Amino acid sequence: MKTKRFSGWSLLVTALLSLLLTLALAFGALWVLIGPEGLSMAEAMVLINARFVGDHDIGKAADAAMDGLITGLGDRWSYYVDAEGYENLKNSKDNSYVGIGVTVSYPEGEEGLYVEAVAENGPAAAAGLQHGDTILAVGEVRLSGEDRNRGTELIQGEAGTQVELLLRGAGGEERTVSVTRGRVEEHPVSCELLTDGAGLITIKNFNSRCADEAIAAVEDLRERGAERLVFDVRNNGGGFLDELTKLLDYLLPAGPIFRSQTKAGRETVVSSDADCVEMPMAVLVNENTYSAAELFAAELQEWNWGEVVGVQTFGKGFSQQTFPLLNGGAVNLSTAKYFTGQGNCLIGVGLTPDRVVELDGDQAEKLRARTLDPAEDPQLQAAIAAAPR
Repeated sequence: MKTKRFSGWSLLVTALLSLLLTLALAFGALWVLIGPEGLSMAEAMVLINARFVGDHDIGKAADAAMDGLITGLGDRWSYYVDAEGYENLKNSKDNSYVGIGVTVSYPEGEEGLYVEAVAENGPAAAAGLQHGDTILAVGEVRLSGEDRNRGTELIQGEAGTQVELLLRGAGGEERTVSVTRGRVEEHPVSCELLTDGAGLITIKNFNSRCADEAIAAVEDLRERGAERLVFDVRNNGGGFLDELTKLLDYLLPAGPIFRSQTKAGRETVVSSDADCVEMPMAVLVNENTYSAAELFAAELQEWNWGEVVGVQTFGKGFSQQTFPLLNGGAVNLSTAKYFTGQGNCLIGVGLTPDRVVELDGDQAEKLRARTLDPAEDPQLQAAIAAAPR
């Protein structure tokens, strides 16, 4: 006669012990991964859902908590965006988005949004918006006080819908226009063959399509007889490192062109091949040249492939990754330091031009609006001189 090796109670006890051990291991893993602070945030969420009696929007509260968490890191390049903001972020990095096609700033001590630039062939241009306009109101909402920070959010909307804007022109006159929102396709690169044989290539950002458009611009200018190239990365906020290294690989000879280092100390080195563009070059920079744009200028300088003209760049030396979250939002975090091919770091220092040339206030304003005539641009003229025939 066979007897049971294990009773029902012993099996139950074993199962419970296994469950407790699994939970302990899971808790220990969470403790290591997110620490007591992260567990406390989860605990607060449980308490809110279980005990809080007031009317509330838990999604809005979670967005505010996430924003505070990332802002608390003290890194201006790391941030949280909600689901809508994440969609807008993806579109902007694609150089394609739904909107009206304006670049705005927030003048200190004034109301409204100042129109820095208007996208060519965009909805705003079709409605008559111009550089120098100030958007005073969106619909019935006056853009002053706290509502000013909502300005860009109020302007955004679905393609085909209309938004009414109250504008103040550069001369002080006010007018109301209705703009039909639509998809704005921006080209990150433009080029022009100047009368003295210099090819000017303006790179607005290093987001999607930048490298392909810049390479096409170089080929086009060479076919049209350009004898030297001037790359303009002034007011360029950077973008994707893949776009940067693809363009550098095309321009520079064989050797290291970029280095990065993660938190764990892992280093990555990107090198170019032997194919290169051999002709006189210069690159224009200013205080608003950031990130990949700084590295672009630094590499041309480091390889002695082109002189850098302008003023000291910003000095951003961190690269970011965007991590989608379960709530539809995303966290953009600085995850690596980057360096030039020779290992030089620009963090907090920036790039020192070979030729320091400044713009006056009026010239800088026209540059932001993309209306500065090449003949009246002392930095461009110095760059042309720095890349002789």
